[in-house]
Amino acid sequence: MSNSGGMMALSQPSQLAAKQYGVTKPISRAGPTAADLQRTLELEKFLVHSGLYESEEEAAKREEVLLRLGQIVKDWVKQLTGLRGYTDQMVEEANAVIFTFGSYRLGVHGPGADIDTLCIGPSYVNREADFFFVLHDILANMDEVSELQPVPDAHVPVMKFKFDGISIDLLYASISCLVVPENLDISDVSVLYNVDEPTVRSLNGCRVADQILKLVPNVEHFRTTLRCLKFWAKRRGVYSNVTGFLGGVNWAILVARVCQLYPNAVPSMLVSRFFRVYTQWRWPNPVMLCPIEENELGFSVWDPRKKPCDRTHRMPIITPAYPCMNSSYNVSTSTLRVMMEQFHYGNKICEEIDLTKACWSRMFEPYLFFESYKNYLQVDIVAADADDLRTWKGWVESRLRQLTLMIERDTLGKLQCHPYPHDYVDASKQCAHCAFFMGLQRKQGETVQEGQQFDIRDTVDEFRHSVNMYMFWRPGMKIHVSHVRRRQIPSYVLPNGYNKRPRPSKPTSQVEEPVKSFHVTEVYGSEHVDGTRKRKNEDMAGEKYDVIAKRLSSSAESHDPISSNILDKSVDILRSSTRNRMCLFEVNRFEVLASNGFSADAMSDAQKVRPVESIELSYRGKNDLDKGIASSEQEPECASNSSVITSATSDGGSSDDAGIESVADCAEDNMVGVEGTVREGDEMGSLQDAAREGDPVARLENTVTSAKGLMQVSFGTQVRS
Repeated sequence: MSNSGGMMALSQPSQLAAKQYGVTKPISRAGPTAADLQRTLELEKFLVHSGLYESEEEAAKREEVLLRLGQIVKDWVKQLTGLRGYTDQMVEEANAVIFTFGSYRLGVHGPGADIDTLCIGPSYVNREADFFFVLHDILANMDEVSELQPVPDAHVPVMKFKFDGISIDLLYASISCLVVPENLDISDVSVLYNVDEPTVRSLNGCRVADQILKLVPNVEHFRTTLRCLKFWAKRRGVYSNVTGFLGGVNWAILVARVCQLYPNAVPSMLVSRFFRVYTQWRWPNPVMLCPIEENELGFSVWDPRKKPCDRTHRMPIITPAYPCMNSSYNVSTSTLRVMMEQFHYGNKICEEIDLTKACWSRMFEPYLFFESYKNYLQVDIVAADADDLRTWKGWVESRLRQLTLMIERDTLGKLQCHPYPHDYVDASKQCAHCAFFMGLQRKQGETVQEGQQFDIRDTVDEFRHSVNMYMFWRPGMKIHVSHVRRRQIPSYVLPNGYNKRPRPSKPTSQVEEPVKSFHVTEVYGSEHVDGTRKRKNEDMAGEKYDVIAKRLSSSAESHDPISSNILDKSVDILRSSTRNRMCLFEVNRFEVLASNGFSADAMSDAQKVRPVESIELSYRGKNDLDKGIASSEQEPECASNSSVITSATSDGGSSDDAGIESVADCAEDNMVGVEGTVREGDEMGSLQDAAREGDPVARLENTVTSAKGLMQVSFGTQVRS
């Protein structure tokens, strides 16, 4: 194992001095018991056996690659210095330095992980031409470099590649000095003088990583806990910033805050306290490791009092380095719901582990996504070759979060989405292919009106058009979105030997009437212009309708008269809809929907389904949705061969892990502190109400913690220390 991630020595820690970490006092300064130390040993043993630590050989290779990369950028800067006519002495002194950030800098990287790196160069070496063209060409001509992919238009411009098999993400920042010192202190705010916003974002990763390590009481305990929780998040399907969950820096800040609240705790205690704290957190109160500071440099910082867009953030996790930003603005209502369900799951398992009723492996059982819902969206991505697929997939994946937000917008939050942050490959396809999936379900607790249905076809169409506006589109890049039910999930997404767990049968009194929902094959965009294929599909659809009508008629005989009347009516409507290319059936809970423009004739005897009107978007990045959405006439030839599908009706499907009841109030005497930014008087009232809802001894502690006057509110329900 590498030195940065080695197993910690488990000795009884001495009580730390009364130094306070974070914006509030700690919840408990208690150290570990003998049982806590034993559980920590078992946890670390599990992490080692799970292959989370790299070998010494791989660690040495990474260091060698970083040294080689450092020399390459130094030579690159010297070359540019000479070409620009500087003196020989300037050429000799010209310099660039490499910094690391992310999991590698924090010491929690695993085997095969990429290295996040930042190159800092002098003021006369720019990003646009010198980095993305000159350095790019130097790397492209090196035998050690493969899979070179520049992404200049990213929020944080980056160049991705593999160097001698090690994945590298390389950023560039040009600071306002002619010679970059070898011992540059990147934490010093002076590096931000006279730089633009993209440079600030590039520098921020390194500055945040350094600050996190300075703000935790015990770095080794922090590293072990973070390594554990990142592994847990990946197993439970909630590790992905781009999809709307949390990425590496988000998890690091959450873990660091728990370390501040329990400064003498060992990793097994910190993992348990992590779930205990965040199952009780009152989002959108922010998680902060230090007060938000202002600076005369004038860069924008997270401030919901002044910036309306900051008030819409669902799960603010604030970076500790100036300029402080919300690192989790991608989180949506739907993804926050999924993460809270998983936090409750983790809390439940940790309580069982504390009572010796479960072992650590239980907590890391994979989330069975394809057993958790009855309705899914399948997003298929194809390209001409593997290189095109890599870039096309990255673009589509970055837009999936927008699809989640669009569905929330157009259904008024009543249709919940669960984007799954894993891609699947169908090896049987001749073209380069991968697929993403999203679970769909009706919002829990919503009053269900008879015949209510969600029509999201226009929403998916809007998403598809925005994706097809990709600046670097190439022939062969296509996207195909379809609605599938659980039984229609393709076999290539299921692991070898995967068997669905039997679901418990309902009590006799709760068994629903045996009315089936039939799903007729969707018709895609290319079929609208191919008359032969169109007629063929209509003929096939007519045959399927007849078969289904016979099934409905025969099944009606075994139902009560009311059910039989409903079925007879559905059969009549079905037979009148044979010229339509797709139907979804709903009897009692399913209704017939004619998909070809909601034909008046076909829908004459049925309740017409009206698309939910759009509402104003209230999240950061609305412009991203609005710009570049073309009409169907403007759609380029690359447009998907999938016209949209989807009118998704909830079957009441829910996650096996979803809806886990909150664990009963804990029994010990300490209070969990949850800090939040009070923006308005009514929010202060809501915080007080939230505190009163807990244990009678719940309290509020108000302390002003920053020069800005942001008020940190600490409140909590009684929890164990």
